[in-house]
Amino acid sequence: MEHVLELLIARYGYIGLTLALSLGIIGVPVPDEALLTYAGYLVGNGTLLAPLVVLSAFVGAAAGITASYAIGNRLGLPFLLKYGPRLHLSSAKIERAQCWMNRYGKLLLFVGFFIPGFRHVTAYMAGMSRFKIRAFLLYAYAGALVWSTLFVYVGFMLGERWETVKLYVHHNGRTLLFVACCLAFCAICFRAIAAARKVKA
Repeated sequence: MEHVLELLIARYGYIGLTLALSLGIIGVPVPDEALLTYAGYLVGNGTLLAPLVVLSAFVGAAAGITASYAIGNRLGLPFLLKYGPRLHLSSAKIERAQCWMNRYGKLLLFVGFFIPGFRHVTAYMAGMSRFKIRAFLLYAYAGALVWSTLFVYVGFMLGERWETVKLYVHHNGRTLLFVACCLAFCAICFRAIAAARKVKA
């Protein structure tokens, strides 16, 4: 799959990157981080232009997450439970994401991009729970932009060692999940403190 994706980008460039990422976000088993870091590597060796790579990556991630939201909103949980395994979405992931969405909502849409396996589910959950479209677009698109830009930059910095990111994400998925949870917790605390100060004022 990775070699196919590399050939896809090598042949179709920015359009190939956008298409592959959008399919990956929907749930097709695409190694998203590896794809982004490879694109960053191509920026480093002069094959692709950084602004167009970031734009293509963002458009792909945004298109994928929007399509997932639309599917969840239109077809609901029964569809996801039935066809989720075909999209690399186990029932355990779906149940866990649903619980998290009910608790953390907006923050999970942003942070979910950085949690392996969760970015494929959060938008479905948002659609099923009839999440307000404006809030969804704001948090999901912000997460897509930061996530895609970050991994493109990492690939640019690593150069020919870009494949190490794939190994790190695979072997340190729990660590990334823990870090993402900590970030979400800090953000929740910050918002609670800010809200309390406004009430006192």
